[in-house]
Amino acid sequence: MSDSDRTPDPSEPSDPRPVWGHDEPTVPFALGARSQQPPSWTPPAVSGWPAPGEPGSGPGTHHLPVAPVAGGSHRSGRISGWVWPAVAAMALVIGLLGGVAGSVVYDNVGGDDPIAGTVDGGLASVDTVSAPPLDPDDTNVAAVAAKLLPSTVQISAEFQGDANGATGSGFVLDKQGHVITNNHVVASAAEDDGQIQVVDQDGNRYDATVVGRSPVYDLAVLYAPDATDLTPAALGASQVLRVGDPVVAIGSPLGLSSTVTAGIVSSLNRPVTTGDSSNESSYINAVQTDAAINPGNSGGPLVNLLGQVVGVNSAIATNGGASSDAGNIGVGFAIPVEQVRITADQILKTGEARYPVIGASIQTGDRDGLGAPVQEVMAGTPAEDAGIEEGDLITAVDGERVTDGVSLIVSIRTHQPGETLEFTVERGGAEQQISIVLGSEVG
Repeated sequence: MSDSDRTPDPSEPSDPRPVWGHDEPTVPFALGARSQQPPSWTPPAVSGWPAPGEPGSGPGTHHLPVAPVAGGSHRSGRISGWVWPAVAAMALVIGLLGGVAGSVVYDNVGGDDPIAGTVDGGLASVDTVSAPPLDPDDTNVAAVAAKLLPSTVQISAEFQGDANGATGSGFVLDKQGHVITNNHVVASAAEDDGQIQVVDQDGNRYDATVVGRSPVYDLAVLYAPDATDLTPAALGASQVLRVGDPVVAIGSPLGLSSTVTAGIVSSLNRPVTTGDSSNESSYINAVQTDAAINPGNSGGPLVNLLGQVVGVNSAIATNGGASSDAGNIGVGFAIPVEQVRITADQILKTGEARYPVIGASIQTGDRDGLGAPVQEVMAGTPAEDAGIEEGDLITAVDGERVTDGVSLIVSIRTHQPGETLEFTVERGGAEQQISIVLGSEVG
């Protein structure tokens, strides 16, 4: 049973302490977890777009307590336990949304009923690029922009009957017509089987379909069969980044295509969660940057000065308040490219992405830095099989400290189903080590 299969029990307690005006929910961490639904938040209107609830509003315009920066469709969200007083709210960078289901089949797809754009061998069977396009002696923002702009696209998608109601960003993955973007950019259109178009630097439009998407990692793979002449972006590594390294963000903020901004890596391994319910929450072990990221940047690449993608721009922090305050304040977050590789490979093979689970619900309201308290252990799950019990306090995973529920979830989701992890658990005042083989769910 997945997180989305269970109905919240109103009688279950939640942490009463408010955070930015919202009570903290219990967030499920694994299979069949039961939790209280978090309160919804009001997305802000982006300049030039209607306010939420007005005709034409949609996921793209999102304001605080976790406000997606975008401008085209509405999706509620919540602020999570990781947020510090210095950050007034998280915002999903929803470009102006969109999505669609697939119908055109790529030649290498196998099976009797193949999903459009799937490939038997995953990433190994498509033409991706890893070698940096720039020499170390030619590291400047202008050179990066020249190399990456042809590989960065705008996503235009239908939203609530409006053919161009949502706009976001993306980048070319390979020479077979696959494009990477955020799930929240295409989620609404995918559910409604709406139109999606990929728009290149020259303004050429290509019809696209959704191969698959992951709400958990906020990633999606699109397939535009007529876009095989576009230049793939080089995939780098976020693991070699250092705080202070220069980076460049490219995308279509506020619908302004081919926009380039520059900054530095502000922090690494920043646990970030966004979403309005347990089954729509995205957990990101993020690269934090001060490069300007605004509504419409969602799904676009964060790039190092060698011209390699190191992350996918996905969320920002905003000051809160009026909708005019929504936008860049120098605190943006990107999904590490290592996760992009893993999720894209899964989607290309099967049309689905999977994430690891243990089978326990974790309280995220406590932020005392002592660990993640286990509220419930589901029957027949890896957590139960390993001996995790209700009331346990998980303080580390594979020797890495866990400070709260969100950091535990993010830590687990940086691993893959089938891996064995060692959990440090406090029970009855004593510490013990428990090994758990991670299970999996589709999402």
